[in-house]
Amino acid sequence: MTGLLFALLATLLVGVGARDQVLVAQLAERQGARPSLLLVASVSGMAAAGLAAWGGAQVAGLMVGNARWFLVALALGLAGLELIVLAPRAAPTEPTHSLGAFAIVIFAMQLTDAARFLVFALAALTRAPLTTGLGGAVGAALVVGAGWMVIGQLPWLGRVRRAFGAGLLLLAAGLGLQASGLV
Repeated sequence: MTGLLFALLATLLVGVGARDQVLVAQLAERQGARPSLLLVASVSGMAAAGLAAWGGAQVAGLMVGNARWFLVALALGLAGLELIVLAPRAAPTEPTHSLGAFAIVIFAMQLTDAARFLVFALAALTRAPLTTGLGGAVGAALVVGAGWMVIGQLPWLGRVRRAFGAGLLLLAAGLGLQASGLV
């Protein structure tokens, strides 16, 4: 149950202003708030969270002791870097109305974002992929749903994302040093 709650909260926190949320908001603004857009984005986020949780549990089963903690630190560090380095893109000038093309783009975006790195880390740490994946899936649906409902991007979201990224990098550094026995 802990994995569910932590994955849900982590996905919600790092999902604020995320690339997938902004893309859904941009397309909803340009094309109208189509329910099919929300459905595709939600299903894609749920599938990406499930894959991340499954992957974290599979890799964690191969590691023992401090190696698992080091893997968690690495995943947290990658999530922090994603929050700091990758900003949402400008609205597409000629967005397609094809849901298939949108599904491919958003799935690739969601599979490599900070929220899924955190789901991966939590699944590796708790060894509970089902509950962790469920929490990440619900969080993913809520994040893209907020983007679908709230059209437009708030200017302060970039600073909030960078602050979360810096916090994750510090946490990753602390866990990595502890896992390697230097602290």
